[in-house]
Amino acid sequence: MNKITAAITAVGAYVPDYVLTNKILETLVDTNDEWITTRTGIKERRILKTPGKATSDMGVKVVKQLLDKTGVKAEEIDLLICATVTPDTTFPDTANTILDKVGAKNAFGYDINAACSGFLFALTTGAKFIESGMDKKLIIIGADKMSSIVDYTDRATCIIFGDGAGGVLLEPSNDGCGVIDAVLKSDGSGREFLHMKAGGSLKPATVETVANKEHFVFQEGQAVFKVAVQKMADVSVEIMEKHNMKSDDIAWFVPHQANMRIIEAVARRMGLEKEKVMINIERYGNTTAATIPLCLWEWEHKLKKGDNIILSAFGGGFTWGSIYLKWAYDGS
Repeated sequence: MNKITAAITAVGAYVPDYVLTNKILETLVDTNDEWITTRTGIKERRILKTPGKATSDMGVKVVKQLLDKTGVKAEEIDLLICATVTPDTTFPDTANTILDKVGAKNAFGYDINAACSGFLFALTTGAKFIESGMDKKLIIIGADKMSSIVDYTDRATCIIFGDGAGGVLLEPSNDGCGVIDAVLKSDGSGREFLHMKAGGSLKPATVETVANKEHFVFQEGQAVFKVAVQKMADVSVEIMEKHNMKSDDIAWFVPHQANMRIIEAVARRMGLEKEKVMINIERYGNTTAATIPLCLWEWEHKLKKGDNIILSAFGGGFTWGSIYLKWAYDGS
């Protein structure tokens, strides 16, 4: 009997209706469309503006889409892992809130916070539950309402981030398709370059922290850029070498959508032409943990069973990683 692997059997995603364009941002901060596009590749991003709606509400849209696509009932779900840095509340965790809202009464769930690498960390974790035989139907979600922690007077960050959610259904497979391998890394010394200053146990919220805008994303762009290019490329090439893959063997590369120049530099290092790289940053910006599943969702109709796919991400803190998977079904 072949080894049990965790196969993606469906992909779902959701982005809010409101479109925040570069032209609109020009009215908020000292910037312009050319400056943003040249440095990031972003033209617009989606923002969740509906009052009373949060990360869990986007996650619910994804779960319902996955269930509708596959005919799986909410009661059949064993586990839901939500990768996010913008939970509805510090506790309870967003995964449990999503499970309650969709009526998944037999599942357990929890959140993973690995910033932009969160979906990779969650997918790898979920795969182990499948491989062990403990669970049969898992949902892995990456979802972030980044607009809730972005300062729209800070042009270094407000041009980058958008809101969105994406996710996959994982089920056991014994035909060789599924999550094959992963290389995951972290280096906490990078926290000084990309973080949120206040709101945790180190620096709880006070009148002063709010007044000083310490509950928003802080990023030192140049430092993050240099490390992101190197680390994303290193782990992606490591996965290729570990499995004796050349660029011709790879059907698709799915990079975290942080910056077009980072994506292009990593693809060059892997020897991949642009046609094999999933890119939608121009329309959604950086949705943090949601970027990779959003790409899979948009390209699903082009994917073929057995396709070799490499996922790669880099996130604040620092975290980074790469996953090699074989696609489990014909998307068309």
